[in-house]
Amino acid sequence: MGRTTILRPFTKLLYKKSDPSLERTVFGLKFRNPVGMAAGIDVSAKYSRHLSDMGFGFIEIGSVTPLPQKGNPSPRLFRLPKDKAVIARMGNNNDGVKAVIDNLKKKRPSAIIAANITKNAASEGDKIVKDFGYCFSMLYDFVDMFVVNISCSFADGKQPDISYLSEILDEILDTRMTLDIYKPVLLKISPDIGHSQIDEILNYAQLSGIDGIVVGGSTLSRENLATSPKKLESIGEGRLSGAPLFKKNLELVRYINEKTKGRLPIVGCGGIMTPENASEMLKAGASLVEVCTGLLYSGPSLVKKINKHLISENA
Repeated sequence: MGRTTILRPFTKLLYKKSDPSLERTVFGLKFRNPVGMAAGIDVSAKYSRHLSDMGFGFIEIGSVTPLPQKGNPSPRLFRLPKDKAVIARMGNNNDGVKAVIDNLKKKRPSAIIAANITKNAASEGDKIVKDFGYCFSMLYDFVDMFVVNISCSFADGKQPDISYLSEILDEILDTRMTLDIYKPVLLKISPDIGHSQIDEILNYAQLSGIDGIVVGGSTLSRENLATSPKKLESIGEGRLSGAPLFKKNLELVRYINEKTKGRLPIVGCGGIMTPENASEMLKAGASLVEVCTGLLYSGPSLVKKINKHLISENA
């Protein structure tokens, strides 16, 4: 439907929900609603216009790397229906930054676009900082905001040492100072890191000029799953996303909001499967929310259901 000009209005009619109470101004940007598409689905900005038609207030494309990456060999994506979860080891597959720019030029959506940027898998040492800087500079004129994705850039899925993290972000923030138009830069935090490291990152974020935090997402943990250990063993490595993560990510949002006294805007994601989940995340301190696995299990109507629920709460 999204590919056909005649049918596109029907997509909007089926899935879009507009209301003044849904609008948010965050990071200096006006969002038509607080529900975003998390990174990992539209990795190369091929479907952003279609996702915008489905009612998303913003779309996080990527993760985008400087050069194209095929990612890991298949099979690399596994559903866990008993847990309403997914295990993925995609390997940051995408068409590279130049192809992403071409796609954005052709199919620029009406929704706000966030670019999730990371390094190429083969990059090491000083090349890592250059990879992040290159993606940032190349995409600057074509997106509205950035998400610096450190956690998925490293094999253990955890945030690197704060000094290394600051080296990457200092490069990006220094570049932004030389540009005429200010665009927000957010840092994505993994749910796998401890509070002491989170505190370090938050202190740096508030001092450096980071505009916000994307909280949560996927995990390496396999705790408290209904799926049998035998099936999990057969699947092997990968990051878990979906319903089992919701409570952990909700508490992480609440912790960061309290720690920063609400001064650092938060995008809450990870395990939002229902309208009630989205509402809880916003009440815990998130300014915006993102869905991904919830869409896979609930279908494209989830965005509209969340927005209708939020309207009813605001009535």
